[in-house]
Amino acid sequence: MLDGSRGQSDISKECGWCGSIMSKRAATGGYDPSGIDLDAWTELEEQLEATIPDYDRVNRLMTFGQDKRWRRNVRNHATEGMKVLEVGCGPGSFAEDLVGLDVTCLDPSDAMLKVAKKRVDGARATRGEDPAAYVQALAEDIPLEDNTFDMVFCLFSFRDFQDKKKGLEEIFRVLKPGGQLVMCDAGKANYFHGLAGRIWMSTVVQWMARWVTKTKDHPWKGLARSYTYYGTNKYYRNLMKDVGFQDVSGRLLYPFMMSSRFRGRKPQ
Repeated sequence: MLDGSRGQSDISKECGWCGSIMSKRAATGGYDPSGIDLDAWTELEEQLEATIPDYDRVNRLMTFGQDKRWRRNVRNHATEGMKVLEVGCGPGSFAEDLVGLDVTCLDPSDAMLKVAKKRVDGARATRGEDPAAYVQALAEDIPLEDNTFDMVFCLFSFRDFQDKKKGLEEIFRVLKPGGQLVMCDAGKANYFHGLAGRIWMSTVVQWMARWVTKTKDHPWKGLARSYTYYGTNKYYRNLMKDVGFQDVSGRLLYPFMMSSRFRGRKPQ
């Protein structure tokens, strides 16, 4: 259920693992491929909330309109009647178009969930569907039962996890045996492809965000850092295998693009 009584920092403080398993990342401002330190993550979440008014417009521009295509690619993995969870639902850009599914949306941000609830339930009402369920929580500490979901989606939120392995372990836990994780996030085929993405994020995307928001002090400045220290596709394929996922794949959605799709299945 949607719980508006706690902020992101409150949720983080409730998790005993947050302070103990985070590595020291002072040289990179709190980031490395495995995760994000608490202070840097709290700042990042504040920046993400600040993107809400312009979230879809900037995403549309920075992907040249391909974000809709990418979401459709991921959405098509589900079949009617499935019980699905979206981890890091943001303002509901993906979940609003999940048709014929039993949907649960999870996000650490109360502000994001409020926007998502209005948007997703509005879309579901026009289709005669019941409202979705909403959970305010961290990906690394999902307050839901084991073996609950047929499929878990994660759209452009995995790179913002505090601890990516712990988040994957929680997703693995709540999936039913045979259930599948499908993620779409930043793509780094190799070092040079990642360098091109870093240049793109730090120049063109910054200009687009400034043009849309009409301000130099826009939140996409900080979000570029989460891409800079994000790992390669191979790194996260191996991490998924370490957690226990089978039939793991992770590749660029389209050549030369900056987004990748990852898939993995929980054993029967």
